[in-house]
Amino acid sequence: QRKNPFSSDDRLASGPAHTHRGDPTYGRPPEGSRTEQRGRDAHSHVGREVEELCSIIRRTGKVGEDGHVTVTFGQLFETYVTISNKVVGILLRARKHGLVHFEGEMLWQGKDDDVVITLL
Repeated sequence: QRKNPFSSDDRLASGPAHTHRGDPTYGRPPEGSRTEQRGRDAHSHVGREVEELCSIIRRTGKVGEDGHVTVTFGQLFETYVTISNKVVGILLRARKHGLVHFEGEMLWQGKDDDVVITLL
């Protein structure tokens, strides 16, 4: 539409046509847009869920000899699923940020109930 001479929409005619990988705005919504605000809100919501998950691990887990709190996935799933049905996704996000450790790429209810999750 930016190149369409018959388009009367001024929003399409203004602004850069393309951004490139080296550009700091590449892959990001326009600054001040509603999309940017929704992204910030989602990021803070997930952060709160990760914090809540860590506090639940702290409350339900046991302190090991190394001082780290551990809990099995089955025990955590039973406790956390009443709060949120996204327990596996939140666990993966917490691991990405270095807050928890567990073996394997993905955890499955039933199959991985005995996998130990360590709060770092």
